[in-house]
Amino acid sequence: MQTSAEQTAAVEKRDADFILGTYKRTSFHPRTGKGAKLVDADGKVYWDLLAGIAVNALGYRHPRLVKALKEETAKGVLHVSNLFYHPAQGLLAERLVSRSGFPKVFFCNTGAEATEAAVKLTRLATPGRSRMIALEGGFHGRTMGALALTGNEGYRKPFEPLVGTTAFLPPNDVAALNAAATPDTSAIFLEPVMGEGGIVPLTPEYVLAARAAADRVGASLVFDEIQSGLGRTGHLFVFQELGVTPDLVLLAKPLGGGLPLGAVLVGPKIAALVKAGQHGTTFGGNPVACRLGLEVLEAIEEDGLLAKIRETGEWFGKKLRTAKRKSKGAIKDVRGRGLMWGVELDRDASDVQRKLLAKGFVVGTSRTNVLRLLPPYVVPRPALAGFLKALEEILRETPSNP
Repeated sequence: MQTSAEQTAAVEKRDADFILGTYKRTSFHPRTGKGAKLVDADGKVYWDLLAGIAVNALGYRHPRLVKALKEETAKGVLHVSNLFYHPAQGLLAERLVSRSGFPKVFFCNTGAEATEAAVKLTRLATPGRSRMIALEGGFHGRTMGALALTGNEGYRKPFEPLVGTTAFLPPNDVAALNAAATPDTSAIFLEPVMGEGGIVPLTPEYVLAARAAADRVGASLVFDEIQSGLGRTGHLFVFQELGVTPDLVLLAKPLGGGLPLGAVLVGPKIAALVKAGQHGTTFGGNPVACRLGLEVLEAIEEDGLLAKIRETGEWFGKKLRTAKRKSKGAIKDVRGRGLMWGVELDRDASDVQRKLLAKGFVVGTSRTNVLRLLPPYVVPRPALAGFLKALEEILRETPSNP
């Protein structure tokens, strides 16, 4: 039974009264969950196909995470700071190093912080340079350095001037990339699969060209795998799938099992330059978050989730393309792989998103007309089949925007 403070109207009123209005919230009140299901304040059950924007990779109340969280919190050490040692941090770093081939890891709290760290680290490798390359429609965060790399003018404009200068290029345009990479370039920042930009995968040819361009002008190549990494595409790291090794890899979202945790995988060239005191964080590498991170990686690898993601993604991709053919133009495109998909519509995606929520499916959007699907890795196929059926019903019942 809900207390008066938990009633949905009271929750929304307190939010409006006391929380800074930086979010346009949906009137949805999830309170508990199990696996890939969420339950709202009224007891209605939903299939979660967003996973807290790619965070809840193992879904809700996963036995590994519940057990680890109980063990760690029972010890009473929720925080120790980075002035001292804690075993969980080194163990998680060791696992990331062994799986990635990168020699060093820097821990932070969020994806935006990982981007900020990367901007600083690439400056160490290219003293005196401040020009960066990023992609139109790309998203790297909302803090000042990350915002300077985010390819959405609406996000950037109110806060200019930002950090350095950035050339924004069309995705997968090799000629534009080669022309933009000049000797004053410090770094090239790429999302191997663009998330907020509409789930746009970069081609192997493009990332190879980016590696070559960075090498030609002495710049650093940075892969932002904050949304696409750690299993989302069916491989632990997207750069391994593409066969291109960047100088830095940015991670966050699923890494902490639901707690704030980000990381930068640091290649040998930059790792050799870093000295004590050049960067830091109070909370990054929190012992409880790092313990959960170990459990996330062990579940991904030991529970066979990577193979499951690839198999489910291949099946779901075929179903999406069939739905596109049957939609009579309502579905303009489908893009993605693994459990990261974008469904481009001929109409406002937010309206379809609301209708899907009413039918029991939680999804996201990107751009104005793309449904963004980032389900937990444990999502069963019937949930995805049910989503397709609901989407087809909505598209049949609702005419496209004029």
